[in-house]
Amino acid sequence: MQGKIVKGIAGFYYIHVVESGVYECKAKGIFRKEKIKPLVGDNVVIEVLDENEKTGNIIRVLPRSNELIRPAVANIDQALVVFSVIKPCPHLSLLNRFLVMMESRQIPVILCFNKEDIAQDFQIEALEQIYSKCGYPCIFTSALEQTNIDRVRKLLKGKTTAIAGPSGVGKSSIINVLQPEARMETGDISKKIERGKHTTRHSELFLVDKDSYIMDTPGFSSLYVNDFEKEELKDYFPEFQRYEGACRFDGCSHTHEPDCAVKKGVADGEIAGARYDSYKEIYEELKDRRRY
Repeated sequence: MQGKIVKGIAGFYYIHVVESGVYECKAKGIFRKEKIKPLVGDNVVIEVLDENEKTGNIIRVLPRSNELIRPAVANIDQALVVFSVIKPCPHLSLLNRFLVMMESRQIPVILCFNKEDIAQDFQIEALEQIYSKCGYPCIFTSALEQTNIDRVRKLLKGKTTAIAGPSGVGKSSIINVLQPEARMETGDISKKIERGKHTTRHSELFLVDKDSYIMDTPGFSSLYVNDFEKEELKDYFPEFQRYEGACRFDGCSHTHEPDCAVKKGVADGEIAGARYDSYKEIYEELKDRRRY
């Protein structure tokens, strides 16, 4: 029987099988031997031990399309990154780091700016101007008034979407609006995991409809992007691509060289200053890392 891991906690994995519900499973010893750790989002094959109790074993983890380390999840089709327009104002450096991480994993991103109901037009326009130039879809929502939530729901259709964002931006409110009340038999899961208190936050998948999952990831307040070389960083800023080959020097780092097309793009207002500042900041971090 094939299903998807929707939660993993204390050595137990909860597998959603479309036809028959959620099974509590343990991973076979062979996974430890082969150093394979099942992840939330993994598609797996299970053997059912007790149909009434909905228990079983994971016997195979199917090939992954992608994998993230923080949070430790697999097979993400896209990320919905939630920040607020105001209260709090978006931390653009953090947002840009998240976008770099997703670009490096080739995971498409939808940007969702919440609390548009209390924002001024100029605040919305400023964010739209920065990120539409990068090619990211931007949706401005109000979880309170359910503005544009239907647009978000359409974009989630048929996909597994990681929803991420810092605390205080209304991420939980959006998730609560998107989730149906049944929340994919989470009542059954809750009963099963009442074997002890678990204070650690875990990634968890919820079913939005038959073939659409959303993953609530633990809130993040800092993000270090350091698992690639500094020379690769420019590839993860989509708005730089149109300037490829237009700089005076081959292999231009777009930081200190004269006649740099990217720096001219910033000066001309074609590339947002906030994005370029993030590029330079991350570039220096990657350069410093190489020294140690």
